[in-house]
Amino acid sequence: MRETIRHLLTELGEDPDRDGLRETPRRVEQSLQFLTGGYRADIDSVINGALFPVEYNEMVLVRDIDFYSMCEHHLLPFFGKCHIAYIPDGKVIGLSKIPRLVDVFARRLQVQERLTSQIAETFLNQIHPLGVAVVMEATHLCMAMRGVQKQNAVTTTSAMLGVFRSDARTRHEFLELIRHRTGPLTDGASWTAGVGCAD
Repeated sequence: MRETIRHLLTELGEDPDRDGLRETPRRVEQSLQFLTGGYRADIDSVINGALFPVEYNEMVLVRDIDFYSMCEHHLLPFFGKCHIAYIPDGKVIGLSKIPRLVDVFARRLQVQERLTSQIAETFLNQIHPLGVAVVMEATHLCMAMRGVQKQNAVTTTSAMLGVFRSDARTRHEFLELIRHRTGPLTDGASWTAGVGCAD
């Protein structure tokens, strides 16, 4: 990979042996390995048994999860907020596992539409809730820095599975909760409707 990056720098008209670029191939290699770490992640290891039996069947929502991903078309970042809700069916997942699952799929070469679906489907298959909803809002640098150069455009995608798809009231409740702050937090931090549990 380092030789490829050196060749790329040369093709761009740079000198990969000059002081500022001498270590760039190594740094870029390390950066790309980190940014695509989701390919090497194991879902079962990420969850690590953090599923707990609970008699609770109301919505659990974690909103404003920061995520960073790479557009597979131009290898430029896109980033924003992810909101996830689910209706438990006898068990809940440790809250810290939710953003970790987001990272598993965000740290791959992606398109936002597929990323949203992968997160929702993994939740459904691993936790077996009555339903899961995912909304992602992102800024794409491939659209802001190049191409149409629209810096303020935000792309929103959603995936509704189970009762979030079949029950309009449940879907509406979720969308209202992510649209308006309803908990005691007012500083932009995540709010969870429902129970908290340890890892």
